[in-house]
This record gives sequence, structure tokens and C-alpha cells, in this order.
Amino acid sequence: MKKLTSILAIITLFTFFIVLMNYEKSFFVNFDEQMKELFFGNSIIVAFHYIGNTPVIIAVALILLLVLWLKQRNYRGMLFVLLTIAGGRVLNQIIKNAVDRPRPEMLDQLTSFSFPSGHAMLSLLYLFTIAYLLSETLASNKKIVLVWFTAIILAFFIGLSRIAENRHFATDVLAGWAIAYTWFAICVFWYEQRKRKFNKIKSSTL
Repeated sequence: MKKLTSILAIITLFTFFIVLMNYEKSFFVNFDEQMKELFFGNSIIVAFHYIGNTPVIIAVALILLLVLWLKQRNYRGMLFVLLTIAGGRVLNQIIKNAVDRPRPEMLDQLTSFSFPSGHAMLSLLYLFTIAYLLSETLASNKKIVLVWFTAIILAFFIGLSRIAENRHFATDVLAGWAIAYTWFAICVFWYEQRKRKFNKIKSSTL
């Protein structure tokens, strides 16, 4: 794992805990209000939430698993997908139930808890997982940069869509992005360690 990835994971972990411990304080309350005023009702941004819906994420995860299994025989990659996406889903629910933060007040609001945003968290995880696995197969640096740029932009707008719909506070979204990246980096570390160990054993037997 690259040093930059590790540094960013530490920064995002600290960011998550800072937001978690302070989201009720005036600075973050004002931040939530300002972000709501800025994005609420923006129909273009709202449309991005469909890409982060649970059925879409499940479908993408299943396709990834099938490709890794049938085409690449990459069982370690299959475990990586399960860790990032399914594991991320479990982590999101654990944190939501522990924090127990109500969603913003509005008619026909969702009944589940608000912190952190599941859309923000899981969309980043599944999009970054796709980008990471694709990067392993691409030889062109330009294509790799394009893949990662697309994943970041999509994850960003999916998160913003939850503010635009008033389904989440901006701090929910920020925390979702932050803990998602930390969890992603942990999964990448595990994946690369297993890959390195496998290659070492394989080379020693040749």
C-alpha cells in the first residue's frame, strides 16, 4: 500500500472522530445549515442518489464477484469485494445504531438513523473497489487516473445528493466519506499483504 494511502487513512479516521464527537456543536450545526441551503432541492445532484441505492450496489458487487470468479479466478479479489462492500455495510449499521442520530426533520423522512450516511459510505466503497481492481488490469497511467477521477466524482455527488434531498446532514455525509476511506485503506492493506505473501510462496516453489 502506498504511503499516501496510509496517511490519508489516518487523516480520514481523525476526521471521522472529530465529526462524531462534535456534530452537535455550533460550528458543525452551522455547517449543516449552510450546506443544506447550498444544495437542497438541486434536481441534478439529487439524481445521483440512484447510483448509490442498495439494489445498485448489490448488483455491482455480484457482477464483480462473478467476473473475479469466472473470468479471473481471483478468489482473493472476491474476498476483497466482500470485505469492502459487505463489511462496510455492516460497519455502517453498527455505527448508526451506536450513535443513534435522528435524520433531518421533513415529511416522509426515512426512519433509519442518520450518522453516518450509508449512501456516502457505501458508494465510496464500491466505486473505489471497482477503481482499485480495474487499476490492477490497466497498463496505461492515463486510464488509471481517469478511472479514479470518475470514481471520486461519482462518490462526491452521490454524497451531496443526500444533502440535496434533506435525507442527511452534511456532517453525516462527511463522516460517511471519511470512515469509508479508512475502511477501504484497511481492506487494501489486507489485500496487498495476502497478495505479497502468495507471490512470495509461489516464487519460492519455482
